[in-house]
Amino acid sequence: MEYRVEQLAAAANVGVDTVRFYQGRDLLRAPRREGRVAYYDAEHLERLQRIRELQQQGFTLDQIRRVLSGNGTPEPLLSALVEESVGERTLSRVELASEAGVPDAIVQAVLEAGLIVPLQVDGSDRFTEADVEMARAGFTLVEAGFPLAKLLEHAVDHARHVQDLVDASIDLFDDHVRKAGPAAGDTEAITRAFQSLLPLATRLVSVHFQRTLVARALHRLRDKQELAALEAALEASEATGVEAGNAWTR
Repeated sequence: MEYRVEQLAAAANVGVDTVRFYQGRDLLRAPRREGRVAYYDAEHLERLQRIRELQQQGFTLDQIRRVLSGNGTPEPLLSALVEESVGERTLSRVELASEAGVPDAIVQAVLEAGLIVPLQVDGSDRFTEADVEMARAGFTLVEAGFPLAKLLEHAVDHARHVQDLVDASIDLFDDHVRKAGPAAGDTEAITRAFQSLLPLATRLVSVHFQRTLVARALHRLRDKQELAALEAALEASEATGVEAGNAWTR
């Protein structure tokens, strides 16, 4: 069966611009042409559906290109990533909101902002324990007085930068562990390496963000000569075990 571009887009439940975008990113091969008319086939439709499935699992387009270039089988790094992200238990959106203690309207806003990407399990959206923790943490910030709209705006901006950093980090792992390290060529060793390095990398990023946030906040208080607030902030950071940086002394 052959499709015109509008028919293909409708069958895959995507926009015509999306089809052309994927072609431009080398995710979809060029169609057969007769004169000025382009014809797509069942393989194009299957590829579009596969791209959507992987996106719903949280893969970036660069990661999806790697999966598809391997005849549709994720490389060990991506397989390990799926295993880490899914875990043993998933929840519906209603269960996510209930367990996190978050109004469903906020969960919906977070989903629409793309900050939580549901997994596709048997054709339905499912969420993980990590999503529960994210929703719970975000709602705590809202309850503390952060305006939801601004919080989402900052979160989306942060997520955009994190995605670029993550893609670069995956390239490092790919070049120096998967292809050239001691685990090169050993599927099980690559998976073990990824699973052991992932929490270390996550911890590194988390600690750096926390220390930077505290240091910047203290800088502002000192520059504004808000000495009482500075003293309280220093005590709070010490009480919670957050290092304020070597430059900070009483």
